[in-house]
Formats: sequence, C-alpha cells, structure tokens
Amino acid sequence: MLNAIWFGMIAASVLCAAATGRLGELSGGLLEGAGDAVEFSLLLLGSMCAWLGFLRIAEESGLTRLFARCLSPVTGRLFPDYRENQDIQGKICMNLSANLLGLGNAATPLGLAAVTAMAKESKGEAPTRGMVLFVVMNTASLQLLPVNLAAMRSACGSAAPFAVLPEIWLTSLACLVTGVLCCKLAERRRAPGAPL
Repeated sequence: MLNAIWFGMIAASVLCAAATGRLGELSGGLLEGAGDAVEFSLLLLGSMCAWLGFLRIAEESGLTRLFARCLSPVTGRLFPDYRENQDIQGKICMNLSANLLGLGNAATPLGLAAVTAMAKESKGEAPTRGMVLFVVMNTASLQLLPVNLAAMRSACGSAAPFAVLPEIWLTSLACLVTGVLCCKLAERRRAPGAPL
C-alpha cells in the first residue's frame, strides 16, 4: 500500500513538472533532495550507533538488569506477564529510555529485541496483551529530551533547537497516557481466553 502511495506521488510530480515545463527543476530538486537525505542519514547514524553501542555495554556489564530492577515497580504493573523475566524487563527499559531521549531510530531495534523476547516467552502466534501495550507505548513514546529532533532542527538552521520542548512533553505525555488507558480498558473488556 505504501509503495503505491509513493509511486502515485512520484508519478503526479513528474506529470505536473512535464505539464508546466519544469522537468529540469524537478531533476535538480531530486538530486538536491537525495544529497540532503544522505547527509541527514549520516547525521542520525552517529547518534544511533552511539546508543546501540551503549546498549551493548549496558547488557554486558549488567546495567540493563539494574535498570530493569529500578523501573520494575512501573514496568511490573504495566507488563505483569513479564514481571519475573529480568531479560525482557531490561529490553523494555532500554527501549523506553531510548524513547525518553528521543532516539526513535535507536529505539526501533531495541523494541524489536523486546518483542522477540516476549514472543519466545509466550510461545504463541497471537500477540499478547504485553506486546500490544508495548507497541502502543513505543509508538506514543514520551520524549523528555528529543535528541534526534534537536539534531534535525539544528541541521535546518534553527537558532534554538530545543525551543519546542514544552509542546513535545505535553503532546507525547498525552499520547502515552491515552494509549495506555485504551489498552488497559480493552484488556478489561476482553473476554478471558479470547484473542487480542
């Protein structure tokens, strides 16, 4: 579906450029945009590599287990099915902390690792309520310090890249609370044993 949307947008752009006689400008814009995309990808790659390196060090040193124990009162209430599994709790905590720092690109592999561990624990094909809640929390992602957004704003010439912090805190907190409440309400309404 997404490929069809992208193809439609590209085809419409080419048709409009041809109809208005601006194919040269379209080609120039395409090359300039591709160059900007490569530069931007390299900029984000640095922060992602640093965070994933920190994750590896944290796992090897036992910091993820310590972090999981510190956050266990919160994550244990949110994810009661995985309360005793320190490995899953650690992966959840590392994903949540990456999201808190606004490192969405680094949070993605951490989230995939957590969901994979949850799937192995459940040994079932259907997503568990913990998986659903985790995906909702990962999507809403409360961001205290949006590092990637600040890097993007700075790269685009913003004089105050962190000036949008209050708005980000408010909207991300509202999204997170709404998502968690909806998941918990859906869990209560669901019949026992029924698939999610």
